[in-house]
Amino acid sequence: MAGCCEHDLCETKTLERQQRRMLWVVLALNAGMFFAEFITGWLADSTALMADSLDMFADAAVYGVSLYAIGRSLQLKAKAAVLNGSLQLVLGLLILAEVARRSVFGSTPEPIAMTVMGVLALLVNTVCFVLLSRFRGGDINLRATWICSRNDMLGNVSVLVAAGLVGWTGSPWPDRLVGLAMAVIILRSAIKILREALPLARGPRLTPPASAT
Repeated sequence: MAGCCEHDLCETKTLERQQRRMLWVVLALNAGMFFAEFITGWLADSTALMADSLDMFADAAVYGVSLYAIGRSLQLKAKAAVLNGSLQLVLGLLILAEVARRSVFGSTPEPIAMTVMGVLALLVNTVCFVLLSRFRGGDINLRATWICSRNDMLGNVSVLVAAGLVGWTGSPWPDRLVGLAMAVIILRSAIKILREALPLARGPRLTPPASAT
C-alpha cells in the first residue's frame, strides 16, 4: 500500500513539474509578444493589434497565476481561475474603450505591419495551444489557460483578415470591428470561466446542525 501511495505521489510530482515547465514557456512567449505587438500596434495605429497585445499581456498574467496554483487545493485552483476570468473581463472592457478611442481619434492603420505581426503572433499562439492541449482535461485552472490560448488563435486570424480588408478598402473600420469582435469573444469566455469557477472557489456550503427537539 505504501509503495502504491509513493508511486502515485511520484507521478503527481512529475506531472506538476511538467505543468510548471510548460507554463513558464507559454508565459515567456506571451510576454515577449505583448511588447512586440503593443509597440507595433501603437506605431501602426491598429486597434486590432493593440487588442491582441493586451490579450497577450493578460494571458501572461493568467499563466503566472496558474503557476502559483499548481499543487494547491481544488478550492485555491478555482480561486486562481476566478482571477483568470476576472483579468479577461477587465481586458475585454479595456479593448472596448480602445475601440471607442480609436474611432474618435485614430487614423487608418498600416496593413503590412498588421500582417507581419499577425502571422508572428499566430505562430506563437499555435505553439502555446499545442503545449496547453495536453493538459486541457486537467483541473479547472489549466482548462482556463487552454481557453485563453484558443481565443488568442482566433484573434490572430481576425487580425490577418482585418489587415487584408484595410489594405483592400483603405478604411480603418475593418481593424476597429475586429477589435470589437475580439472584445466580445474575450468577455464571453471570461463569463464562462467565472460561472464555472465561482461555485468551486466559494467551497462547499456548510449545513447548519439540526436543532434539538
